[in-house]
Amino acid sequence: MGKKNNLKRNYIYNVSYQILAVLTPLITTPYISRVLGVDPIGDYSYTQSIVAIFAMFAALGTLIYGNREISYVQSDRKAFSKVFWEVESLSVISVVTVMVVYGIFIAFQTRYFTLFLIQSITLISVACNISWLFQGLEEIGKVVLRNIFVRILNVIFTFVFIKSPEHIYLYVAGLVALECIGNLSVWAYLPKYVDKPDWKNIHPFRHLKGTILLFIPTIATSIYTIFDKTMIGLFTDSKTENGYYEQAMKLAKTALTLVTALEAVMIPRVGVLFSNQKEEELKELLYRVYRFVWFLSLPLALGLFSVADHFVPWFYGPGYDKVAVLLKVLCFIIPLIGLSNVTGIQYLMTTKRESFVTRTVCLGAAVNLILNLIFIPQIYSVGAAATSVVAELMITSAQLFLVRKELSIPRILISGWKYMIAVIVMAVALFFEGKLFETGAVGSVVLIISGGVIYLVVLMILRDALLLDTIKSVYHKLRKSS
Repeated sequence: MGKKNNLKRNYIYNVSYQILAVLTPLITTPYISRVLGVDPIGDYSYTQSIVAIFAMFAALGTLIYGNREISYVQSDRKAFSKVFWEVESLSVISVVTVMVVYGIFIAFQTRYFTLFLIQSITLISVACNISWLFQGLEEIGKVVLRNIFVRILNVIFTFVFIKSPEHIYLYVAGLVALECIGNLSVWAYLPKYVDKPDWKNIHPFRHLKGTILLFIPTIATSIYTIFDKTMIGLFTDSKTENGYYEQAMKLAKTALTLVTALEAVMIPRVGVLFSNQKEEELKELLYRVYRFVWFLSLPLALGLFSVADHFVPWFYGPGYDKVAVLLKVLCFIIPLIGLSNVTGIQYLMTTKRESFVTRTVCLGAAVNLILNLIFIPQIYSVGAAATSVVAELMITSAQLFLVRKELSIPRILISGWKYMIAVIVMAVALFFEGKLFETGAVGSVVLIISGGVIYLVVLMILRDALLLDTIKSVYHKLRKSS
């Protein structure tokens, strides 16, 4: 495998892509929201939520399962080659089966038939996605390069070809086609890492139980991540409400990607430590990740809350005022999902305790479904946003409760106290500072920069070890390179 990869380098790779993932919508969303308008975006949001359900069934739990299983045998090329071909074969079988059902489904659609037909490419993209292999081998650089390339093409395509609301079909086609092409491009690296399959010894269905166990919590999670939009469309019959919710959730999830960037890097590393029975080293690694989640998620959440009123009007354009309200609600999912991502995906799933995750996610999904039935008919998209936050709170709390005998919950919670103080100071300062600026791009940029500076300065005053160690590390590297 050549030089052994390390956690820090892989995280830098992944964060580099996540930064681009954040910048891309910042570049394209103001343009798309003005050119396409809220109703076409609402149509796409509604249909995409349904297509995502089919894609979820097509993928089963292979992305996380494949990553985990490869990590267990990453030092044995013959073993992980066999695992790769078995899991990928299972994925193709699953996709073909779901495509048959999807074809029957869209045959009965009239209003959204074209959008559904275009998005069938999404299912093909699922079968082509082998990013889990490189993540499991801790060769994440290959996936990052692919993702960066696709993102850049996406930006160019959007500005060159999308000019009016009538281009909604072209816009959707570009999104799904570029994603599929990006997934296919990674296959060029495959011969370097994986041996050719010996089909007589390939048994894909031996992995079916494992993928289903990881798939069950995915189904439950989808009730509040995908079904929210579906239920808004059903209960309100309003494209506009779905358009608002789509844009607010997209921005909140974009910020969240910076927090969850460690997932793809951590799963194989936790898998290696778990398979080698290095429990104490594994726990110390998790405590550091929890601390990092506090460090990054709190300023992102409170930052979005503080700048929403200044940011939304100029960023999205006229007619999107409600997005600011939704952002102030949805921003709280950032620290909650960040914490549950560490506990549930990086720890429990990787250590083969999917049933724990399933229980907690089903609990959150049940709460979300019940509250959606009550609040979406009353307050529309705001109801969906609020119930999503409650569901995430339930899941995070339940997962921490389940691991209380293995991990120190007080240590996890207390490790965030400095970041909480810093973010409160930042939010108060931004509240008063915001009164000095008119709504617009300049005010938003000033608030974002000053908020970041205030947060970091307070942490330096509090002598936060994570920040100081990072500064020292960067300083020493700069000295060595000079």
